[in-house]
Amino acid sequence: MNVRGRPRGFDRDDALRAAMHVFWERGYEGASIGELTRAMSINRPSLYSAFGDKETLFAEAVARYEREENATARALRDRPTARAAVEAVLRDNADAYCDPATPRGCLVVTAAVNCAPEHTSVRARLAASQRAVSEALLRRIRRAVAEGELPGETDVGALAGYYDALLQGLSLQARAGVSRRRLQRIIDHAMHAWDAVAGR
Repeated sequence: MNVRGRPRGFDRDDALRAAMHVFWERGYEGASIGELTRAMSINRPSLYSAFGDKETLFAEAVARYEREENATARALRDRPTARAAVEAVLRDNADAYCDPATPRGCLVVTAAVNCAPEHTSVRARLAASQRAVSEALLRRIRRAVAEGELPGETDVGALAGYYDALLQGLSLQARAGVSRRRLQRIIDHAMHAWDAVAGR
């Protein structure tokens, strides 16, 4: 008799983590239902029963990724100065992008690069995630100007955009196999740019 539904011992949390890693490695487009079910150790009916469709599963996986892997939020929240916060954003993410225990790079950046135009809701979800990082950097740099850490004439939009673009670039570099050491050297130069703006 063919039994449908969730297998005995099904752990939804473990299955979601496995799906997150498939999306992280493959992006939304590249992750097939077959790859997802194999990684999650469930069958198709179980996937649909527990998570809905692929798009809903992806949205949940991205939300989990943002909760668990969010070095950016931690750095911006915990560091005492904007310079230290931005540097920690870059260095902590670069370390995470090269962690051998996980796929290289950022799940959101990887998925955004590989998402076809017809997947409008997926693209909107990824754009919102990237926009949240951009806005968080912008807020922290505005605060640095208000507190006198940066000169009043600082172009906060351009500076935030520079570090936001660099952060995404580090993800793409990591995906291409660039070493952690090389990424950290790039960040060294990026922080010289901060010091130049600050007048150090």
